[in-house]
Amino acid sequence: MAEYKNPNQQGGKQDTSSLLVFTVVFVAILLGMQFFKPKHPATPGPAQTTASKTNTSQQNGAAAAAANNAPNATATPAGDEAAGASTPKVTAASQTTTVVENELYRITFSNRGGEVTSWILKKYTNYDGKPLDLVHPTAAEKFGYPLAIYTYDAGLRQRLAQALYVPSATGTMTAPNQLTFDYAAGGLVVRKTFHFDDSYVVTADVSVSQNGAPVEALVAWPAGFGDQRDARDYSTYQKIDRSSGGKVESIAPKKVNNGETQSGSLDWGGVSDLYFAAMFLPETPANSTFVALRQTLDIPKNPDEPKTSETEPEPVLGAVVGAVNGPTTVRIFAGPKSLGVLSSIRAMGPDGKANGPNLVPIVHYGMWSFIAKPLFYLLRWVYDHVIHNWGWAILILTVFLTLAMFPTRFTMMKSSIKMQRIQPQMNFIKEKYKKYKFDDPRKQDMNREMQELYKKEGVNMFGGCLPMLVQFPLIFAFYAMLENAIELRHAHWFWLHDLSAPDPYHILPILMVVSQFFFQMFTPSPGVDAAQQKMMAFTMPLFSGFICWHYASGLALYWSGSNLIGIGQQMIINRTKLGKELREIQARRALKKKGGRPPALGRR
Repeated sequence: MAEYKNPNQQGGKQDTSSLLVFTVVFVAILLGMQFFKPKHPATPGPAQTTASKTNTSQQNGAAAAAANNAPNATATPAGDEAAGASTPKVTAASQTTTVVENELYRITFSNRGGEVTSWILKKYTNYDGKPLDLVHPTAAEKFGYPLAIYTYDAGLRQRLAQALYVPSATGTMTAPNQLTFDYAAGGLVVRKTFHFDDSYVVTADVSVSQNGAPVEALVAWPAGFGDQRDARDYSTYQKIDRSSGGKVESIAPKKVNNGETQSGSLDWGGVSDLYFAAMFLPETPANSTFVALRQTLDIPKNPDEPKTSETEPEPVLGAVVGAVNGPTTVRIFAGPKSLGVLSSIRAMGPDGKANGPNLVPIVHYGMWSFIAKPLFYLLRWVYDHVIHNWGWAILILTVFLTLAMFPTRFTMMKSSIKMQRIQPQMNFIKEKYKKYKFDDPRKQDMNREMQELYKKEGVNMFGGCLPMLVQFPLIFAFYAMLENAIELRHAHWFWLHDLSAPDPYHILPILMVVSQFFFQMFTPSPGVDAAQQKMMAFTMPLFSGFICWHYASGLALYWSGSNLIGIGQQMIINRTKLGKELREIQARRALKKKGGRPPALGRR
């Protein structure tokens, strides 16, 4: 709410007429403010999306920059002392910092704005091997720092960011603990209290009043994260995530409207990238406001040369959450997108207890979630109980999955044998009906005779496709699982220093291409033309190698291991009666293609 002066607080020696004039002016100002102030939702019913409550991103950026570049002096407007004579002034004389830490994080607060300037996660490192700071300094300086107070009045928002709060403690504190920031001047009274425990969750209580009237003040995480280089394609992996009434919504950057507001029911909501998230869990989900922020920041095209003039615009997402009216109490999760951690953090339920929806849905597996999630739990079990290395855990899981899929491969070969045995009868049926056009009703008789033949000989026409129908979803799910598993971020295995990133030496992609080539050459395909088989033997491995060249090395490790095990399985199958028959059929087809007369194939 814009600042105004109370005529009843300017000295106390007014006559009746002056008091009447001032009263009329006061009422006129109030009415004008109600008319011209930005509109925002009233007490919510069902969740709904309203128009933008914020000014343009340029105005927001200027306000945040002004807040953080203000000098180390009390930044109180000149008229505040007269306007708020009845309000005891509470403001710090200089800028100070307070550090709060536990085993998981080290958070640095500045009393300027009572905001976070650094949020280090102790168990994670950045691209350079240094402690990971969730605060992006450049974006935060331009758009605002975490846990800033967000109001719909840009002027008040700037004033709150400039203010020097009085902290309850300075120096270093160890969690569990509590830290409070107080500020009062010119009729404005602010209190920010943060509660810390031994988890990644911080609880914030925020109250703002202007001349005794409560101001709707929300808590913000406005400027993304500080791990863009590790997130690789940062503009792709950023999301606005929120859950309302158990319904989860994930919004890509290009679909986020800056200042878009949703009021009503909110289980949780915030911003995330590939590996980390800042999620707000309001204390009163049914009476909450969620604001999505989208800014643009020019970043160097080459991160290794940040001083270069060549830049490209990248979206920076943020989120704001709080109560619709009055003070705000909200829990903030700022940490890794680890399934074990996320599953333990739940929204407030209808009974006022933290038994609502958990944060697991912010891990985006896509359409293969029903396969990817169990795969990860199985991989983590191998890591926890068999071998404490993620690379070897992937290979052990690969052996298990490949052996589990062996029956499907054997079924495919049996189906192929049966199809080849009835090939002469199938050709006879096709020859019988070839004189009829495609749309001739008698063509249906041909299909019926084919189906009767399949049934008589016990042939499943889709049996040969079964392994492919199983293997491809498994590969896609494995990729989705490996890409989103923060446990594989910076996980080592021999020459690989990050199983979530491509192989820097391209050893695994090359091994995958070679192993897949030999695997296809060892696998008999009597129903496939020899020239076509050779073409597939080259094109499919090259295509797979191209995929592994650019994606997680953990996927290439799985794929290469699966191929090598498959080669061993196929060499064993080729020595069996079934394998010998398949190879005999393939040899006969090749001889017939060359114009020779192959010997009759006896039924085995």
